[in-house]
Formats: sequence, C-alpha cells, structure tokens
Amino acid sequence: MQLLEALNGKWVRVLRVEGDRALKNRLAQHGLYPGDLVRVLRTAPLDGPLLVEANGREIAIGRSVAENIFIEDIE
Repeated sequence: MQLLEALNGKWVRVLRVEGDRALKNRLAQHGLYPGDLVRVLRTAPLDGPLLVEANGREIAIGRSVAENIFIEDIE
C-alpha cells in the first residue's frame, strides 16, 4: 500500500521507498527511513502535499513522493 492510501490519524510502518538515490537521501535528511512509524496528520486539497508525523517531526511530503513510499498497517 502507498502512503497516499493511509487514513488520516492512523499509524503505519514504512516498508520501503522506491525511487532514485536523490529521493531516498532527501527523505533521510528529514529523518524518514524504512521501518519508521508515520502518521498522516493532514492531506491538503487539490492534490497538495501530505503532512506526516515521523519520529516526533512534522514533514510535508508531496504526492509524487508519497506514491513511492510503501507502508503497512500496524493495527
């Protein structure tokens, strides 16, 4: 399942990130790694970014990036 499909407020685990090294490095700079728990706080309207919480930080992730982040439900 992609991060885009996560329900607001629900905790999920990042399984993997698909994409080039630049994308993975950018997410690592924000402290987002496979195995981390994340929660979608808000989804902006009109194809705007997702605001997620990960490791005590809030991170805005564009939809094109979020579709490359694969997750699993933890509940």
